[in-house]
Amino acid sequence: MSFLKEIQRRRTFGIISHPDAGKTTLTEKLLLFGGAIQEAGAVKNNKIKKGATSDFMEIERQRGISVSTSVLAFNYKDKKINILDTPGHKDFAEDTFRTLTAVDSVIVVIDVAKGVEEQTEKLVAVCRMRKIPIIVFINKLDREGHDAFDLMDEVEQKLGLTVTPLSFPIGMGYDFQGIYNLWEQNINLFSGDSRKNIEETIAFEDVQSPELEKIIGQKPADRLREELELIDEVYPKFNQQDYLDGKLQPVFFGSALNNFGVRELLDCFVTIAPSPRAKESETRLVDPKEEKLSGFVFKIHANMDPKHRDRLAFIKIVSGTFERNKPYYHVRQKKNLKFSSPNAFFAEKKEIVDISYPGDIVGLHDTGNFKIGDTLTEGEIMNFKGIPSFSPEHFRYINNADPMKAKQLDKGVDQLMDEGVAQLFTLEMNNRKVIGTVGALQYEVIQYRLEHEYGAKCTYENFPVHKACWVKPDDAKNEEFKEFKRIKQKFLAKDKYDQLVFLADSDFTIQMTQNKYPSVKLFFTSELD
Repeated sequence: MSFLKEIQRRRTFGIISHPDAGKTTLTEKLLLFGGAIQEAGAVKNNKIKKGATSDFMEIERQRGISVSTSVLAFNYKDKKINILDTPGHKDFAEDTFRTLTAVDSVIVVIDVAKGVEEQTEKLVAVCRMRKIPIIVFINKLDREGHDAFDLMDEVEQKLGLTVTPLSFPIGMGYDFQGIYNLWEQNINLFSGDSRKNIEETIAFEDVQSPELEKIIGQKPADRLREELELIDEVYPKFNQQDYLDGKLQPVFFGSALNNFGVRELLDCFVTIAPSPRAKESETRLVDPKEEKLSGFVFKIHANMDPKHRDRLAFIKIVSGTFERNKPYYHVRQKKNLKFSSPNAFFAEKKEIVDISYPGDIVGLHDTGNFKIGDTLTEGEIMNFKGIPSFSPEHFRYINNADPMKAKQLDKGVDQLMDEGVAQLFTLEMNNRKVIGTVGALQYEVIQYRLEHEYGAKCTYENFPVHKACWVKPDDAKNEEFKEFKRIKQKFLAKDKYDQLVFLADSDFTIQMTQNKYPSVKLFFTSELD
């Protein structure tokens, strides 16, 4: 197959939502349709001890939440689909924001009963800023929830989207009978049994046909006809270009747990979703069709396989082909590296691949060469934009609980910080280490992983900091900067990249500091450079 055909085949997307909206369940059902797994492990059902295919870290299985972004791939209708399943929990938002730099489109999952939640608003705002095409999937229709039109209004108002339904529910909750697929103009009836053959659809050329009453009953049939008329009048017609430009968002309804409405979503998705898109670097726009390789690291994950102590850097290929055993240029380190066993993913299963194309995610075994945001090319010097570190919200001192294991603790902390799980700040005054995270749950994850993966125990102590501000003076030699360093020395630290950080205890302090030292600029994100 030609290089261009391979690019056209690729669909790389992320699934985002609030925790518990059913994102991981939807991911599994998509894999089921792709024939990539035989049986879905019910994510919340403890009777099945398998756990979801995409949640492979022990702590995720215990908690029933997704902590790290996993990468899953499968083939469906001649398309190669790469899913990046992101954590919905707000404590892991940073991982999700970074993942959004590696996707070409997203599916937003919304719970029919809870509607649009805060975490979803933040993530969708990032997608809109980057003009990422969005499809909305309204989930859990077999439960009682809001009216379909009210939900679409809420999506438009809270998320600032312009929606158009491509499937529509027949009844809701207890009265839920099935889905009318506007995209293909057919009806799929609900049996309530997720194991039943999921392929049953009844095609309807004409909704006015008296056959409809026979199948779903007089009242529901009348109501469906009214609703379809209303949709026709109120919502814009679907236009693929508007969707690709981020101006129009198609909506699907279904119940992922019961495998319902998922096939409609997937069939439409493979037809309309974008193949790999061009990406902006600091120097130019990079087109996927270019022959020379370029790609960037958006995630690092240590110990994906606890038996092997390995560390993988996840690279999104932007252009060209990535070939095994071919040397590529590591822009930050200014050196060539070769990879003898690049991995492609399927949840816990990894396989070595000889060649990968734009849109693919490749896992490279890493001995510490990579940081998040690093770029690989065939010699061109460039960096991709938009992979920031955010100021953490929580800060704690980390202490070693077992003096015999100081080395293990340092190594563990070092590797976990490389993964971007949290940020490490070393105080200038006494070299004490402070860990900053976006959410408090991260501390548990760090403690758990240090003990189980590195054999090191740690304790935490509160450290009252409000925000970390990266410090960039206009002139490092001027008196004002020297005075700032002298007065604030107790609150100054270095981050992992040796950048100066001011740990401020309140918004008021930040304000005062900026007024007092105008030539010292403070930033809340560090573009990783």
